Formats: sequence, structure tokens, C-alpha cells
Amino acid sequence: MRPPGPRRAARLRTALVAVALTGVGVLTTVPASAAPSSAPARTCHLRDGVHHADTLGNSFSKDLYCENKPGDLYGRAYFTAPVTGRLKSSTSWFVCWTLGDPHPGGNNVWYYTQGDEALQFPTLKAWGSIPADHLWTEQDPVPGLPRCPWR
Repeated sequence: MRPPGPRRAARLRTALVAVALTGVGVLTTVPASAAPSSAPARTCHLRDGVHHADTLGNSFSKDLYCENKPGDLYGRAYFTAPVTGRLKSSTSWFVCWTLGDPHPGGNNVWYYTQGDEALQFPTLKAWGSIPADHLWTEQDPVPGLPRCPWR
């Protein structure tokens, strides 16, 4: 078999680039062992047997460990609520979900966690809610993660 000519080789390279680019931005959660070596899998999975206690007396034994974009945490799941903390990390844990204001993610699901930096109400130690569009989840709320104890 003879090698492809220059035009065919260029078209083949263009096609391969187009195929590779179609996978950019696609969010899937797969085990690391199943992920292709050229593109790392997103981290987003449930963990049992963990222990988190917030400053309000709530205790949690399960969390969602997930990649996220940094952002503000609100005292309630509303953009008008005080900003209690800031999430600076790009992989964090979230202990439950609640409903609140709609956000750019197209739903009104928010996740509750402890931030990396306390802002207003430092006695809350940066606990607050963040809109679901900050997490790399496939579905909101994430199946298996409990709903927060408040409504």
C-alpha cells in the first residue's frame, strides 16, 4: 500500500483534529482505569463513611467529591443571601443539595459545602451553598447525595 498523497494526508489530519475537538467540553464520569490516556476523566463521585460537621449542628457521613470552578458560597441558596465563604479549590466535597434561585446551569439546585475562606459571618466558618453550575456533574441533583436537612 502506498502512503497517502499530500492533500489526502492534510484532509486526514483535519478530520482527526475535528474528531478530537468534538470531545472537548464533554463531561463524563468514568473510572480512571477506563479513561483514555490522552484525556483525564473528570472527578465526581460519592464517598461514604466520611465525617463533616457544620457550625449549625448538622452532621454528614456522605459527600460528593467533585471538580468545580471556584466561587462564592451563600448563607442560603439565593443570590441575595450573605456571602459566607469562598471556594477557591478546583476539587471539593459537597455534603448535600437544596433548591434555591435559578442559575446559569438551567436549574435551581445548589450544593452545600465548607469554603476555603470565610467572609461574612466568620462564625459559620465558610459553610454555605453554591449553584450547581459550579460543579462538573452529569445530573443535578446527583443521585445518592442526600437533600439538605432544611427545605
